Amino acid sequence: MELDLTVVLSIAVILGAIYRWITGNRDYFHEKPIPSMAVRPIMGSTGPLLLKQCTFPEFIQSSYKKFSGARVYGLYDVNIPMFVICDPELIKRIAVKDFDHFMDHRPVFGASESDHPNLLFEKSLIGLTGQKWRNMRATLSPAFTGSKMRQMFELIVECSESMVRFYRGESPGKEYEMKDVFSRFANDVIATCAFGIKVDSLRKRDNEFFVHGSKMLQLSRLSVVARILGYRFAPTLMGRLGIDINDQEQNSYFSALVKDTVRTREVKGIIRPDMVHLLMQAKKGTLKHPVESEQYKGFATVEESGTMTEQEMIAQCVLFFLAGFDTVSTILAFLAYELALNPEVQKQLYEEISQTHESLQGQPLNYDTLQKMPYMDMVVSEVLRKWPAIAAVDRLCVQDYELTHETGLTYTIDRGSGIWIPIYAIHHDPKYYPGPERFIPERFSEESKAGINLGAYLPFGIGPRNCIGSRFALMEVKAIVYHMVMDFSFQKTGRTQVPLEIVKGFATLKPECGVYLEFRPR
Repeated sequence: MELDLTVVLSIAVILGAIYRWITGNRDYFHEKPIPSMAVRPIMGSTGPLLLKQCTFPEFIQSSYKKFSGARVYGLYDVNIPMFVICDPELIKRIAVKDFDHFMDHRPVFGASESDHPNLLFEKSLIGLTGQKWRNMRATLSPAFTGSKMRQMFELIVECSESMVRFYRGESPGKEYEMKDVFSRFANDVIATCAFGIKVDSLRKRDNEFFVHGSKMLQLSRLSVVARILGYRFAPTLMGRLGIDINDQEQNSYFSALVKDTVRTREVKGIIRPDMVHLLMQAKKGTLKHPVESEQYKGFATVEESGTMTEQEMIAQCVLFFLAGFDTVSTILAFLAYELALNPEVQKQLYEEISQTHESLQGQPLNYDTLQKMPYMDMVVSEVLRKWPAIAAVDRLCVQDYELTHETGLTYTIDRGSGIWIPIYAIHHDPKYYPGPERFIPERFSEESKAGINLGAYLPFGIGPRNCIGSRFALMEVKAIVYHMVMDFSFQKTGRTQVPLEIVKGFATLKPECGVYLEFRPR
């Protein structure tokens, strides 16, 4: 059967158009007065990451060092031109002062502008754009104040004490993989604080909540990668088809969980100090931003009403789960690792915890006391510097932006292009942190932290689009560290990998082979 010449020509034209669309802007940075990385067809400048030839931190740091004299350099993230902003003062200008030009994230995890009921991720705070994002941020901000954290702190203490009791009952000398250990703790915290249910993931290892949550975080699965790429190249089409980043099975599970919890509370008049209650208030428009003054917030904390639909409420719960489960457990795994490798730091932290415990005179740990532990804050702040949860954060340019350097150099960051803030590279730049590979909590002592450029310390991002849950994450991390270090010392074992190997590709900062340590009872 002969092919119709018209069909052949049509296919050729379509394929040529697609190829030109993907590769046609390769000379974009040649017209800008800044250095840039080489661009390859289809993969852009990020081929080594796509092919998993290096880790995300390695990629960011190597290009940062290559253009060490530049305040800005360019690269292509597949088909999007990205301006990498290296200078802390420029970062503050772009992400804070001129935020209106860089309000959104790139359309990688949603942003199709669809109202399809199957889509949860793009209705979450991270997926929303423009005015919808502004409205949701304003609605949610009152839920993350210090007063609301105090109300939820007791729930976190319950999870922490339960974890200590479990490992006290285990045989001495056993080793554990830290990411798994702290994922189970974080799972229980999110279950009780964000979904209003109690689970015990240490004693019931295959509980339904943990299984569904773990599957949702398997972002390297082929089906998930395909959906992410779909949103990268055709977000509107993906939205119209109702294809979410998450599997529909997990969306349905968490949606039913939230709906059942809300229905039960409304019928029985149950009030519980957790995120579900706060979101129920936000849904009704009764969640207000209290006027409060908080003296002890912790160095890493970032600062900050309307109503929401039921689907938006569910979407925020799912986002809290994803952020709280993975980010917090990863931070804790690295923190335990650093304490095991730096016994003098662990000893000093234990001494502060012991003194604090004695000062409580038998009373349980409370939120305000935790915030007044300076060495605890120094240790956590240094972990977040050396092991930031994400190697780089992005923003999308939503309107042409003329960038002028002090040297008089001027050029335009065009609408539709993006920026990267190379957090990992800046955190490991000896210009800002001498001996950056060493773990030195004293960098964040009261005397030293005044000299830190806040544009060079970005564990939770910067500007209005920073991590809204930073205060909650820090509270959770410090609470479990307090309880575990009071009862155990973290010790290296024969399986402890030094130095750690990190997962390759676009993944967040995670140990490739796990972090194995022993909990030695004190």
